[in-house]
Amino acid sequence: MSAQHLRRAAEPRAAEPPLVAMEGIVKRFDRVTALAGVDFDLRPGEIHGLLGENGAGKTTLMNILYGLLQPDAGTISFAGRPVEIRDPNDAIALGVGMVHQHFMLVPTLTVVENVLLSERRAGVVLTRRHVAAVAEELKACAERYGVDVDPSAPVWRLSVGEQQRAEILRALYQKARVLILDEPTATLTPFEAEQLLPRLRAMAAEGTAVVFITHHLDEVITHTDRITVLRGGRVVATLEPRETTTRELARLMVGREVAGFAVGLREAPAARGEARPAAGEAAAPALELVGVEARGPMGNRALQGVDLSVRPGEIVAVAGVEGNGQAELEEVLLGLRPVSAGRVLLGGLDVTGASPAERLQLGLGVIPSDRYRRGLVRALSVADNLVLDRIGERPYGTALRINGQSILETARRLIQRFSIQVSRPEQQAGQLSGGNAQRVVLARTLSRDLRVLVAAQPSRGLDVGAMEFVWGQLAAQREVGVAVLLISADLDEVFALADRCHVLYRGVLVAAWERSEFDRERFGLAMGGVLEEHVESEAAAASGRSLRA
Repeated sequence: MSAQHLRRAAEPRAAEPPLVAMEGIVKRFDRVTALAGVDFDLRPGEIHGLLGENGAGKTTLMNILYGLLQPDAGTISFAGRPVEIRDPNDAIALGVGMVHQHFMLVPTLTVVENVLLSERRAGVVLTRRHVAAVAEELKACAERYGVDVDPSAPVWRLSVGEQQRAEILRALYQKARVLILDEPTATLTPFEAEQLLPRLRAMAAEGTAVVFITHHLDEVITHTDRITVLRGGRVVATLEPRETTTRELARLMVGREVAGFAVGLREAPAARGEARPAAGEAAAPALELVGVEARGPMGNRALQGVDLSVRPGEIVAVAGVEGNGQAELEEVLLGLRPVSAGRVLLGGLDVTGASPAERLQLGLGVIPSDRYRRGLVRALSVADNLVLDRIGERPYGTALRINGQSILETARRLIQRFSIQVSRPEQQAGQLSGGNAQRVVLARTLSRDLRVLVAAQPSRGLDVGAMEFVWGQLAAQREVGVAVLLISADLDEVFALADRCHVLYRGVLVAAWERSEFDRERFGLAMGGVLEEHVESEAAAASGRSLRA
């Protein structure tokens, strides 16, 4: 059944009164107004897309509905009755469930044990009989909604897609009448995303109202019933998908026209021609990994025999679903994780045992996958963060003295050059939106003289405007001859930027293609561990069975 047909089946619910009505919601953080009188309503059985730039207020609005934040003004009504949601327990009691972008599961516990944590907090005495009963109820719930996950499985053994389904299952078990999903497809393979979205429609068909926060505009157009766009803490539009396009939604979000490649207008590889000639096609690789192996945090073989190279003036991507060795690869390249075998070469020099500082001195730049944990020190000012990797170098300071004036002068220059939205250079980095935080990381990294740039998930969680900026900066680095290694779970990003691509699955590079060979279905299968030879052998076997019949 098509998405359009499923949406038409849900249209009669539009005549029903709102299940949730938020009116005049205001939220301030110090001098920043995050929400300035927002009205938002949610009908039973609809999938409502919520869009906006980073810092537009969409997550703040949903955190208020879930009780994580309190509004400074405004009212909330549930099923026509005014309510006060003081904390998540109040929200859950009303039937509001939220699946956060960063999952809130305890890895060492099973799925059922994670579900029971909320009952434990409520003072329920857990017995083996009660745990077994909940496990059976979870299985029934999983079968009813097609949420395929084993309730008895430890969370650390689950794939990213299975962990997300566990979060959704927990919300459904709690009898969620409203399900808030924050970037639900950000860490999924294309195949997993295609499986998830119809399941949301099945939930909506039974009356569940779904809030769908995403930066993938094509998903909003295809799978939602209504769309609300926030900009600067205000509602700029509420409309139906048939009334708009991805380009128009991007313009509403950002307030200006956005390049087509950043809004889901995917150019085919053929349209861009063959893979562009690298600046040094015959030159030696600027970055090379030879037979690299490394252990993960649990002692597992996180990387196995990784061989890859990046020449000056090209972007080579490593695609894959998170949890397949990308984090360990990033740490190995920066020198934060030792290798158990193999070598890392930078400009022909063996840096396998070199420290992060030594690698930076040799021209390595890194945009880390976690901008807050590895890219910024939240408690420090934006100015200090912009020179964090050079704080002991002249003119910023010495071992005995910090030159605050030089730091401020450089900060003002970089803030202007990279269009970082801050109240002042002394503002704390922890107060920045995701897009502006990423601009600080980019500004610090790209203001150095680079030979190699490792960009790990550089646009994750960013809106289309910030994404356009980040992609433009990576392309500019390629043009000046920097070798760029892009580690990404986002196929749109890979297709927009990469000249060559490898797929990493369970620590092994299982496939490699030139740009002229890029194909979304081929990539999606490889990211899920299904290789072309497996598909071909299965097809041949099926053909043989057909002939024998």
